[in-house]
Amino acid sequence: MVGGKTKITRMDLVLGALIFAAGIFLVYKVSAGLNYRWNWTAIPQYFFRYDTEAGHWVPNILVEGFLTTIRLSIWATFFATLIGIVMGMFRVSRSLFKRLLGGTYVELIRNLPPLVLIFIFYFFVSDQILPFLGVEQFIRTRGESTRFVMTVLFSRPPLFTAFISALITLSIFEGAYITEIVRAGIQSIEKGQWEAADSLGLSRWQRMRLVILPQAIQQIMPPLAGQFISTIKDSAIVSVISIQELTFQGMELMSTTYFTFEIWITITAMYLILTLSCSIGVARLESTIRKRGT
Repeated sequence: MVGGKTKITRMDLVLGALIFAAGIFLVYKVSAGLNYRWNWTAIPQYFFRYDTEAGHWVPNILVEGFLTTIRLSIWATFFATLIGIVMGMFRVSRSLFKRLLGGTYVELIRNLPPLVLIFIFYFFVSDQILPFLGVEQFIRTRGESTRFVMTVLFSRPPLFTAFISALITLSIFEGAYITEIVRAGIQSIEKGQWEAADSLGLSRWQRMRLVILPQAIQQIMPPLAGQFISTIKDSAIVSVISIQELTFQGMELMSTTYFTFEIWITITAMYLILTLSCSIGVARLESTIRKRGT
């Protein structure tokens, strides 16, 4: 980069040409080697469909899965952040019990395969916790407006219980990583800041809330935003428990249409649109924070 402008070099052109040639070769091998018949014209119908009863276009299977992925990622990041803040503060607490609790949580979650956690929490939450709390009964007795709000914010009522199970599982899993982000952010604050707050006669909680956390947020926000991108990618794993997010919808569509390559290329593009958009947002956030810090 020269003078703040991106310069396209000869090597960039060569790499671009190689990638393009590799794509053409892959399409040729699929078509000739596997005798595969490409049918891209069939894909657009799975984005939106015309509802004759409603009289307008509505999301079809791919867009529904895309929206479910977004909802799941946003809510999971929100609750994981709450967990991460609490456990991150436990990790730097003076209390030995809190430090052990926070450390055990992080080490346990980060050192277990996500798939194992998915099944453990899914069956425990779905079979024990949610029935005990009467969630399904609550949903069935709600009015039409309440059910509509639940559909917009979470999932359709018949799938609400499974969605909540996946949400809890993903929040606990991502919360372990956010815990370490919060811990590192708090510990990055200079010792002098703690001493200055202590000299004002503030309690530890007041020091944390009024002095340390406001400064730590500047260190926490960029990696936290990056963790949101990881949550989007990690959300695909809940497809194994039949959560109708983008990956699950792609598998269902592939099994019925056999448009294997078209569907997975489309789903890859949809994930890239989502994650790259977030990456651009994260880059701008980091740039803004750096400018404010200078």
